[in-house]
Amino acid sequence: MAAPHALPHAMPIVDAHHHLWDLTRGRYPWLQQDYDPQAFFLGDYQALRQDFMPADYRAASAGCNVIATVHVEAERDRHEQVAETAWLSGLNGRHGLPNAVVAHVWLDRPDTEERLLQHLQYPMVRGIRSKPVTSGSPQQSVRGQPGSMQDPAWLRGLSLLEKHGLSWDLRVPCWHLAEAAEVAAQFPALPIVLNHHGFAWDRSPEGLQRWRTGMEVLARQPNVHVKLSEFGLRDQPWSWPDNRRILRETVAIFGWQRCMFASNFPVAGLRVGFQELVQGVLAALAHLTLAQQQAVMAGNALRFYRLPGSLLS
Repeated sequence: MAAPHALPHAMPIVDAHHHLWDLTRGRYPWLQQDYDPQAFFLGDYQALRQDFMPADYRAASAGCNVIATVHVEAERDRHEQVAETAWLSGLNGRHGLPNAVVAHVWLDRPDTEERLLQHLQYPMVRGIRSKPVTSGSPQQSVRGQPGSMQDPAWLRGLSLLEKHGLSWDLRVPCWHLAEAAEVAAQFPALPIVLNHHGFAWDRSPEGLQRWRTGMEVLARQPNVHVKLSEFGLRDQPWSWPDNRRILRETVAIFGWQRCMFASNFPVAGLRVGFQELVQGVLAALAHLTLAQQQAVMAGNALRFYRLPGSLLS
C-alpha cells in the first residue's frame, strides 16, 4: 500500500529512534528465550528474531537521505546495559552509525549513578530510556508502587539524568500521560521526549479521547517533545487514513517545534516499509512549510540529541 505523493529522496532525515542487535554477541531475552507474541504490543514478531545490523538498516532505508541516527536501547539483557553502549560505540567507529545512543539504567536502584557514569564514558550517550512500572489497562492503577512514576527512589534516579546532562526517553501507554506530565513539571530543566506518539492503541472515539486528553496535558510541559513513530496496531494492517490523522493531531498538540521523525525500525517494519513510512509522514506534514518539515524530519532531533548542526549542510 503506497501513501500519496512522490518521495522527496533529498529531504535530510535524522532517525530519532531505531534499534540494532546482533544475537550472537548479546543476549536479548525478548527475542530469544522469552519470545512471547501474546505479550508484544504488535502481536507476532517472529520476523524480528534475526540480526539487525548497520547494513540491514541501510538496506531498509535505501533511497532516503538519512544523515544521522539515534539508537534507543533494545532491551538487551539488563546485565549487559553498558556492554550494549560499548558495542554501539564500536559500530559507529566501523560503520558511521548510530550517531547518538539512548542507553538503559534502572532508575530505582542503589547503583543507578554508577551505571550512568559507566555509560558516560562513551561520548555518544545522550540520554536514558528507563520504563517506569505501568498498568495493563486504564482501569488499573500502579500509582505509588515501587518503580512507578511516584516512587521516591525512582524519582531520585530520574534527577540524576538532569544532574549529568542527559535526556529522558519516556515510554508509557497513553493512560499514564497525565502522570508523566506531573513528573515533567517536577523536572522542568530535564529534556524529555515521549516515544511513539503516546501509543494511540485504542482507535475508538473513547480511546482516542483518552489519548488526546493525555497528550494535551503532557504538551503543557515545555520540556517535553514527542517522536512521530510507531503507529502500528496489534494484529492489524497498517492504515494510512487512521495513522495520518493521529500523526497530524500529534503535531497539532505539541507543535512542529517539538516533534521529531523516528522510524522505530526494525520493529515498525512488521507493518510498513521505511520509504513508505517517510513518504506517508511527509504527506501528513504537507500543511507545514518546507522549513518546518525539515525541522520535524531532522533539525529538531539534531537539537534535542545535541548532534552537530553541520550534518544538515
